[in-house]
Amino acid sequence: MSYTNLTLNCRVLFVSSGMKKPHDLEIKESLSDLKKLRTKQPTLLKQKRIDCLIHIKTSRFETRQQLATHLGIHIRTQERWLNKYREGGISLFMTDLPNNRPSKIITPVIHEALESRVNSSDAPLLGYWEAQQWLAEEFGVKIKYHWLRKYMVTHFKTKLKSPRKSHYKKDEQAIEAFFKTAKHVQ
Repeated sequence: MSYTNLTLNCRVLFVSSGMKKPHDLEIKESLSDLKKLRTKQPTLLKQKRIDCLIHIKTSRFETRQQLATHLGIHIRTQERWLNKYREGGISLFMTDLPNNRPSKIITPVIHEALESRVNSSDAPLLGYWEAQQWLAEEFGVKIKYHWLRKYMVTHFKTKLKSPRKSHYKKDEQAIEAFFKTAKHVQ
């Protein structure tokens, strides 16, 4: 088995600055591949991620804290990046997928109730403040105005002023009477 720079799996013991416990990290990509990948990155943040791997592979720094300081990032950010690399390799390491977690405050029951109330033509919510009051009365949940507004805009595409198919105070009998008396509308 020949060990060249392109095929060698780099195994680095990286010393944590806090606990002085060595961390074992295996970087599968070669140094030249990492440098090529770095030049293709569109943002500085992604370049820093590749730089992190390059510096670990070349063993330039003794501790993770020194590397984090050199890159201008917090050590916890570096730990998250390296955990992503351990879990999914370079492809997961380079993605910026958001951590979508379900809401702890708005349960599926509250979500469905909000959705039905937002889409209701009989008793719609007249504003975010009314939604906030309604949730406090119906479910006993106090939610900040701005957080609730963001949630409703994200999930229900609401706006402060949105046109409705029909007015919520519309009298159905008055409509029937209008169509009976109107001769041109048939």
